[in-house]
Amino acid sequence: MCFSILSFGTEFLINIHTMKHIVKIMVLLVAISACWIGLLQTSIIPRSHTWLLPIYFVISLGCYGLLMVGVGLMNFPTCPQEALLLQQDIVEAKEFLKRRGVDVSE
Repeated sequence: MCFSILSFGTEFLINIHTMKHIVKIMVLLVAISACWIGLLQTSIIPRSHTWLLPIYFVISLGCYGLLMVGVGLMNFPTCPQEALLLQQDIVEAKEFLKRRGVDVSE
């Protein structure tokens, strides 16, 4: 299902997949923060480089996000049934506007 919240009558159920995804993100952020703090305290990497790691992380996260948007656009599903419904809605809207006296010539 495409939605993260499913409606059944008056009850709303949160999709378990979405909650798992949030937990994964939080665990990843905690792990990265722990590694960063550990690197700051142990001096394995020079301190000047260690302070730049969050900036590199944000830049990497932005690049990953752009990549995922690109992949999502390349794999965007077509919905022929929805296209037909949209065309029907357009025809109905044009008829409605013509009855109201609005010129909707193509």
